[in-house]
Amino acid sequence: MTTLRPLRARRGVLGSAGLYFATVVCALLFLVPFYLIVRNALSTDAEITGENWKWFPTDVQWGNVTELFDDATVPFGRSLWNSAVVGVLHTVGTLLVCSLAGYGLARIPYRHANKIFYAVLVTLMVPAAVTFVPSFVLVSSLGWVSSLQGLIVPGLFSGFTCFLFRQYFLGFPRELEEAARVDGLGYWGAYWRVVVPNSLNFFAAIATITFISGWNAFLWPLVIGQDQESWTVQVALSSYMTNQTVNFHLIFMATAVSILPLVLVFLFLQRWLVQGVAQTGIKG
Repeated sequence: MTTLRPLRARRGVLGSAGLYFATVVCALLFLVPFYLIVRNALSTDAEITGENWKWFPTDVQWGNVTELFDDATVPFGRSLWNSAVVGVLHTVGTLLVCSLAGYGLARIPYRHANKIFYAVLVTLMVPAAVTFVPSFVLVSSLGWVSSLQGLIVPGLFSGFTCFLFRQYFLGFPRELEEAARVDGLGYWGAYWRVVVPNSLNFFAAIATITFISGWNAFLWPLVIGQDQESWTVQVALSSYMTNQTVNFHLIFMATAVSILPLVLVFLFLQRWLVQGVAQTGIKG
C-alpha cells in the first residue's frame, strides 16, 4: 500500500501536467488566427504576400488605421455604427419577443399551446433560402430597403431562441411565480418582476449569442443595404475584395477592428455567459 500511493500521486501529477499542456496547445492554436489578423493588419501588402515570412512587420503600419477610416469609397465608420445599432436592437428585440413567446408557451394554460409549439419547431426545419425571397418582397413592399427597419425587424423572432426560452421556463421554480400571484401580480407582472430578474444569467447567454449572430450577418444586410449609408460592417469588409483588386492590409485591419466589439461584449458578459450556459439544460 505504501508503494502504491506515490505511484498514484505521480500518475495524478503527470495527468494534470498533460491536461495543462493540451490546454495550452489548444489555446495557442485558437489564438493563431487572431495573431495573423493583427500581424497582417499592421503590415504592407508586400509583406503580407511576400515570400520571406516575418513574425512581425519590420515597420509597423499604424497608418493603416487612418487609411481605413479615411477611405472615401467605403464608409467603414458608418458601417460600424450601423452594425452596432442593428446588433443592439436585434438583440433586445429578440430577447423580448422570444422570451415572451417562450414564457407564454411554458406557463399560460391554453389547449392549443402544444400545437403552436410544434409549429414553432417546424420553422426550424425550413431552410433560410426558402423564406429569403418572400421576406425581401415583403420588406420591399413596406419601403424598408436600405433602412434599419429592413435590417432588424425580419429577424426579431427566432424559433430556436423561443424553443430555448420555453424549455428554460419549464424548469423555472413555480413557487416564485405562485408567491407573486398571491401578491396580486398577473402573468405579465410575474414575468417582468420575478422571472426576468432571476433569469439574468440565461438572458445574458442568449444575448451574447444573438448579438454575435446579428453582428456577423452578411447575406441579408448585403441584399437590403443597397445604399452605402445602410451598409453593415460585414458588407463593408466584402467591398475591399473585388474582381480587379484586393486590399489585403485594409481587409485585415477592418477585420481586426470589427472583431474588437465582439471581444469586448464577450469579456463583459463572460461571467454571466458561463453561468447561463450551465442553465440551458433541456427540461420537460
